[in-house]
Amino acid sequence: MSCYLQLYSPKFCLYFIAVVYLVIFHLSFVMFVWSYGKTIFTSPASPSNEFCLSKADKEQYEKEERPESQQEILRRAAKDLPIYTTTASRAIRYCDRCQLIKPDRCHHCSACDICVLKMDHHCPWVNNCVGFSNYKFFLLFLMYSLLYCLFVAATVLQYFIKFWTNELPDTHAKFHVLFLFFVAAMFFISILSLFSYHCWLVGKNRSTIETFRAPTFRNGPDKNGFSLGCSKNLREVFGDEKKYWLLPIFTSLGDGCNFPTRLVIMDPEQLTVSSQNEPAKSSGANQPFPTRPLSESKNRLLASDSQWVESGPEDENVKSGRLHHDISDDLIILFVSGGISFFVVVLFI
Repeated sequence: MSCYLQLYSPKFCLYFIAVVYLVIFHLSFVMFVWSYGKTIFTSPASPSNEFCLSKADKEQYEKEERPESQQEILRRAAKDLPIYTTTASRAIRYCDRCQLIKPDRCHHCSACDICVLKMDHHCPWVNNCVGFSNYKFFLLFLMYSLLYCLFVAATVLQYFIKFWTNELPDTHAKFHVLFLFFVAAMFFISILSLFSYHCWLVGKNRSTIETFRAPTFRNGPDKNGFSLGCSKNLREVFGDEKKYWLLPIFTSLGDGCNFPTRLVIMDPEQLTVSSQNEPAKSSGANQPFPTRPLSESKNRLLASDSQWVESGPEDENVKSGRLHHDISDDLIILFVSGGISFFVVVLFI
């Protein structure tokens, strides 16, 4: 009977709550540091050698001065490559700096000075490019930092309320409580906006760059060209096995060079027949795309559906001007949300 009473005594309950707090705190902290480290130290993935020009093509490309002749060389080199997107002017996407044909969703980072597969942005907070190789780690880093800040703010909230109601003992610790709560709350608000934005991007299967500059396909620019539906978009980033989704372990599908697209769903023979029967819909039809579409039978994301149902036509204009990769979108979002948080702090003080 005495043991039963000891289990439900207030002192035991306080010890139990303290142990639960310690476990949750250290678990979230370890996962936060693990994800942050993987985001920082995972090198950005670059295109494979098959996207580089041969020595003969490279010499011929450098000798040519006319853009039309250079594009002819690039189209000849890219005819066997699985690429579907071009520039807004319907030209093959080529990086003069890295001297390679850019795969779909690949962009050159001016900060890292390399072409990054499925580049999202260059993040100054992790001093690394966020792309195909570490995008999952970046999302988990945002999620665990969000939970970490939420847990700290929630556990300090009761003491913060006592501070404002003058129930907290008059010690120097009350200023620590005030500082800890406001810092955790401000970071929570800032990271929440950024995390929500990237969750929306994952659901749409877009990168930050593609949000501002839509990829150009056969029928023109389409921001939703790589979207396969929310479920398949999620699997493309986190993988097929859900038990690994919350762990900072690389499980993303694909190789970063080939991406299934809802705009290319026919076999090569069908694609050839349809292209002969249907008139060209764009002014750049005389500049053909590479004629090697992705094989549906070899792609797990496309194996279950014969075609994709589009929610409706979406006419969107391509953003004019050059996107500066070194100015990352999360920096702008953090500045805005940080300003809102600062205003809230000033209002309370």
